Amino acid sequence: MDAPLNLLNVTLEYPDGDTTLKALDRVSLVLGAGEFLALVGPSGSGKSSMLAVAAALIRPTSGVVSIDGQEATGLRDAELTALRRKKIGIIFQQPNLLPSLTALEQLLLADHLRGKPLAAARRRAAELLDIVGLGPVQDKRPHQLSGGQRQRVNIARALMGLPKVLLVDEPTAALDQERSGGIVRLLREVTDEFSVATVMVTHDTEFVPLTDAVASMRDGRLSALQPSGSAPTRASS
Repeated sequence: MDAPLNLLNVTLEYPDGDTTLKALDRVSLVLGAGEFLALVGPSGSGKSSMLAVAAALIRPTSGVVSIDGQEATGLRDAELTALRRKKIGIIFQQPNLLPSLTALEQLLLADHLRGKPLAAARRRAAELLDIVGLGPVQDKRPHQLSGGQRQRVNIARALMGLPKVLLVDEPTAALDQERSGGIVRLLREVTDEFSVATVMVTHDTEFVPLTDAVASMRDGRLSALQPSGSAPTRASS
C-alpha cells in the first residue's frame, strides 16, 4: 500500500535577483499512516517550504510529491484543490477562525466548502469537538475561547475532511508550556486514532518525544529520520 505522504528528490527554487535561491534541495520523505514526524531546524532552513510543497500549495521545481498514492506534481490547479480538500489537513500557526461563527459552525463551514451537506456534517463535527475536548463549548465563538481552545478547533476543523495527511506549522508558537503540551499530546492522539501521517514543524523540542521520529532541515536539505527517543511504542502492522 502506498504511504500517505511520499516526497522523492523534491527541489524548489526561486529567482533571487541575478541568482537562484534553492529553498529545498533534493528532499525525500516517506511517512506512513499513523506516523508522527517532528520537523525541526533554524528559521529559513526550508521547513515552511517543505510543508507548502507537501500540502500541494506550491509546485516543486523538480521531483515527485505523492499523496495517498496520487502523484500531485502534474495535476491542474482545480485537481490540486480537490486533492487538498479530500486528502490533506492543514493546521496553521494561527487558527484564523471566523469571529462570527461558533466552534461547531467553523467545522460545518469547512465541510460545506467541500460540497457536502451541512446536515450530514453536524454529527461528525460534534464528535470531533468532543474528541479534542471542546464538546461543552461548541456553541462559543472564538473571542470566548482561550488560545489553546482555538487551536483545538483548528485541529478538529482540519480533521473534518478525513485527511490522509496532517501538516502542522508551529501549533504551539503562541501558547504557554502547559497548553503547548496539551496540543502536542492531542496531535499524538489524533494521529493514532485517525491513522493520519502527521508532520509537525516545531521549535519546542521538549515535546519531540511525543512523536515517532524527528528530522531536521538546514539549507533546504532534510536529514535522515531518527527515532524521537522516547516516542510511544507502536504495534507493527
